[in-house]
Amino acid sequence: MRRNRIISPPREDLDRLRQPLTPGERVVLEFFDAHLDPEWEIYCQPHLNGLRPDFVLLNPWVGIAVFEVKDWNLDAMHYFVPAGGRDLHGRKDGKSFSLAAQNPVTKVNHYRDAVYKLYCPRLKQNAGFAAVTAGVIFPFADSRRVRDLFAGFLTRDENDPLARYQPVSGRVELAAGRMDLIMPESQRQHSMLMREDIAADLRGWLVEPDFSVTQRRPLEMDANQRQLAETRTESGYRRIKGPAGSGKSLVLAARAARLADEGKSVLVATFNITLWHYLRDLVVRALKVRGGHRNVVFVNFHSWCKQVCMEVGWSEAYDELWKSGDGASVMEAALPSLVASAAAEEDSPRYDAILVDEGQDYRPLWWDTLRRFLKPGGEMILAADATQDVYGTAQAWTNEAMAGAGFRGAWAQLDVSYRLPPATLPLIQSFVTSFLPEEGVELPSPPQASLDLFPVSLRWVQCTSQHRIETCVTEIVGMMRRTGKALANADITFLAADASVGAMVVSALADRDIASVATFAPDMQERRREKMAFYMGDARVKATTLHSFKGWESPLLVIYVDENAGERSLALVYAGLTRLKRQQAGSAMTVICSSALLRDYGSTWPDFIEKGPLATL
Repeated sequence: MRRNRIISPPREDLDRLRQPLTPGERVVLEFFDAHLDPEWEIYCQPHLNGLRPDFVLLNPWVGIAVFEVKDWNLDAMHYFVPAGGRDLHGRKDGKSFSLAAQNPVTKVNHYRDAVYKLYCPRLKQNAGFAAVTAGVIFPFADSRRVRDLFAGFLTRDENDPLARYQPVSGRVELAAGRMDLIMPESQRQHSMLMREDIAADLRGWLVEPDFSVTQRRPLEMDANQRQLAETRTESGYRRIKGPAGSGKSLVLAARAARLADEGKSVLVATFNITLWHYLRDLVVRALKVRGGHRNVVFVNFHSWCKQVCMEVGWSEAYDELWKSGDGASVMEAALPSLVASAAAEEDSPRYDAILVDEGQDYRPLWWDTLRRFLKPGGEMILAADATQDVYGTAQAWTNEAMAGAGFRGAWAQLDVSYRLPPATLPLIQSFVTSFLPEEGVELPSPPQASLDLFPVSLRWVQCTSQHRIETCVTEIVGMMRRTGKALANADITFLAADASVGAMVVSALADRDIASVATFAPDMQERRREKMAFYMGDARVKATTLHSFKGWESPLLVIYVDENAGERSLALVYAGLTRLKRQQAGSAMTVICSSALLRDYGSTWPDFIEKGPLATL
């Protein structure tokens, strides 16, 4: 095995990939590692802006190669191209069907075009195409049969000198160690077409996103967090408070996993639709018993209310609610009250534990509704941070309300922020003391760690609202220059308070062929579907609202604050600023702001830029 080669993900993580390597892919990986010069970097199932080739090979001084690997047994069924047809087909048990979507040649050619045209823009026009090899490998098939089958899809005859850029190989070449046949360009020591800056452009798209890497790691907790996750109070009721990044969601997820491992039924409830995806991934990391995830239900509160009505046969009553009142009043009171009554029905669900995250977004009535579905002797946990009171609901949690909610004694307290880079804490504390009400404020405290361990870039761009879209796009593209070593372009998350602004930014990114997974659809039903599909492990740039990203985290943030920043939205801005995740490889946050109210505060940031006249309130 060669030393010092970059293999991503690292070998020790390959068995824990969401989509494990096939036997053929493992054979090919070992072949590449054994026969390529160590300067060649190997990326397995890389994230390529939504595309997922099996392998991308990169040498900053020689070139790029994209490979598709197929474990097909060509004798398992009849593979053919119909006379006069253009698609690959298969026939088995007398039935024919299209295999166009699985055609490795058309796939790898598409990947090659994308690398050349989109992800390596500094490659020379026309001539630069020769820097990218598009190869297909069938580890368990004869290469002659493969070439005959795919002859109609290959752009060059095998005797054409340019066929070296589109190699097709099989088991014989692998067994003989013929790297020169599997990838002829690997024999070069240097190419005038390649440079390090071109390689850097591509790396940002190849590196595995931080979220995917983190998902393979067990949860890390301090003694206080672990004690809360592993114990219950005498009454079964516990309330936990702490600032952003202090591990409230971590404790909640670890507790849910522990109970699920014990075979208990757990309901994890949020207000934010997208947040339960994040909690689910935390729970999966903490589970120890195979199949334990089946004992946990993750829901948004109002979706759960509808689900309960359906389960007890109250769908008509549910529909009538929406006909008789406005949406806000139905969601705030009428629907929770209806569901509370449904608890008396025989078919209503019951849970051993009910855990609520971002509890400051809940109203006491909602909590009381959930309590009615708790099994006798069960437990409930409420985790909250009043500083992130973006809906104005935290003030409803008076001492009287708390007393009637089943709680006894003081709040369990988490003080230390493990998420935020230490260098951001003074700026965030300054924001809190300058713009948020004193009551209920939770200021994050730094852990005992050196500032140098978690470097961070903090940039504030003050601009007019007229230039907000182009400025946001420019800063997102600029963020891509920070990726390529340990951070990926897919780690970049754009947050906006307003969905219409977010949609315009996403559209402008698409014009540059930068794909994103976003939640800005103008139709509310479609936006809800987008929120349900929002996933940080997605290979594209992320784009969503500040509301929807509450509770999440990312090492690369771009936040837009509009000119209408007021009292309620200031809590939302705070929530956005605290979404940054520290990394030893570095993290970065850029705020684009059109509000004059925040201009002086922004000027205290390490990198402050002002573009054009100030926006007015």
